[in-house]
Amino acid sequence: MRLINLELNGFKSFAKKTSLEFGNSVVSIVGPNGSGKSNVVEAFRFVLGEQSMKSMRGKQGADLIFKGSKNLPKGTKASVTIYFDNSDKVFKLGNDEGENMNLNFETISISREVYADGRNIYILNGSEVRLKDINALLASVNIGSSGHHIISQGEADRVLNASPRERKEMVEDALGLKVYQYKIKEADRKLERTNINMKEVVMLRRENAPHLAYLKRQVEKVEKMKELRVELLGFYREYLKKESVYLEHEKTILKDEKHKVSSELSSLNSALADKFENGPNTENAKLEELKKVESSIANVRRLKGEIERKLGRIEGMIEAEAIRAERAPEVVAISQSEMKEIVDEVNALLNDAFLKEDVGEIKDILNRIKESLKRFSQSKDNNKNENRSEIENLRKTQLEVSLELQKLQREEDKLSSEIVKIKQDISQEIEEGRDKEREKFTLKVRQQELTSALDLINVKEENLAREN
Repeated sequence: MRLINLELNGFKSFAKKTSLEFGNSVVSIVGPNGSGKSNVVEAFRFVLGEQSMKSMRGKQGADLIFKGSKNLPKGTKASVTIYFDNSDKVFKLGNDEGENMNLNFETISISREVYADGRNIYILNGSEVRLKDINALLASVNIGSSGHHIISQGEADRVLNASPRERKEMVEDALGLKVYQYKIKEADRKLERTNINMKEVVMLRRENAPHLAYLKRQVEKVEKMKELRVELLGFYREYLKKESVYLEHEKTILKDEKHKVSSELSSLNSALADKFENGPNTENAKLEELKKVESSIANVRRLKGEIERKLGRIEGMIEAEAIRAERAPEVVAISQSEMKEIVDEVNALLNDAFLKEDVGEIKDILNRIKESLKRFSQSKDNNKNENRSEIENLRKTQLEVSLELQKLQREEDKLSSEIVKIKQDISQEIEEGRDKEREKFTLKVRQQELTSALDLINVKEENLAREN
């Protein structure tokens, strides 16, 4: 007997982990109704891959999980593990290539777990596998999830009353033909998929036929291109050989021309440096001298203008003193402070008179004003002598200023003559400088032409170097 052990955990009424040992060939499980005897048989069906929930008295995978009781909580999954003896290495498992391989394990353990969402997991010796692998493994030792191996209560009549077809399936299962039936079904599915793939390939070939024709034409063009490339390579080599000779000849010509232009340019630069850059700049010196003389004459003219204005003021003062001397009898000389004092006093007395209403008081105020005005006639004789002395001092100052003005006039005339001479010298030097500038311009133009020619030669040499 190959069956060793059966473990149930959370499966139907087995809330806790329960292990059933099968040490003898014949084992009996007895107990009252409702104790879970049928659940053990359904556990065998479950772990061996039964897919019909009806045969396990349920509607969905969640119905196989422990529902809970007063003392125990509801389970989250149900698992059943069965152990088989494989000491003779009789259990075999097929690979993807259809070859059967013996499992090198002393004990084969098959587990199946179901979760509340209906998801099932199959585990073979600790590794998750497919239901297909479990069926192939059991078929290798003539064990099935249903059929004559597991006869539940009330199913004996089903064996006796089975149809010829069902009996044939039972016999084939007992003879170990189930594994071959699985292989036939798998081969039929693969053959069907192959036929579908062949049809798709035919359709793809039909669709790709125009593209293949286009690619064929492209291949012909590529081959033609390779031939033309070889031919072009020969022409190109011949062209490069001739081009190399031509470039060497051009390099020699450019080298001679560059040497000639460089020599002429060097001579021209030396001439420009000797003639125009090393000589003294007399024109600038003359201009500086002219600026100094013009600055001096400007200062002389400024002083002359000031003296002329001063002389005019003195003449005006002399004329004013003469007029004042003629009118001396009628004019009373009085200082400005005395005049202001008299005016303020008269104004104050007049203001008081306007405020008075008594005629006697007003007459007294008018008499006081009269006395104040008599002061103008007291300094008449003194003013005559003072006017004569002032006029003589002014005439003396006028003579001194006139002599200084004549001196400045002579200095101005001298500076003007000097400016005229300097301007004549500058004009002559400018004329000479224009001749030099014309010559310098001509040399500069030639220098620019030679420089451009030298740059052009350098560019040609760079192009020849790149072409090499």
